[in-house]
Amino acid sequence: MPIYEYKCEKCENQFEMLQKITAEPLKECPECGGPVHKLVSSTSFILKGGGWYATDYGKNRKPSQEKGAAAKKSVSKPKTKSTAASDKKAVAA
Repeated sequence: MPIYEYKCEKCENQFEMLQKITAEPLKECPECGGPVHKLVSSTSFILKGGGWYATDYGKNRKPSQEKGAAAKKSVSKPKTKSTAASDKKAVAA
């Protein structure tokens, strides 16, 4: 069951209520009996990282282009002086 957050317009009491989705919203404050309204609050459920809708299931995804772009990035690494020197030693040996 979801937890809904309410705020009283009369006493400004802010409280949470565990209710079924099908239950009617509360209309009065449990402390003073004043009118209440449901608040929109952030969720504790957060989707992080790759592999979600925008990257894996979106309409604009083109797998063949993404694989080609990833391959080009890994191949085009410039060699530094230290790696170039170690390559020469390996060839000479």
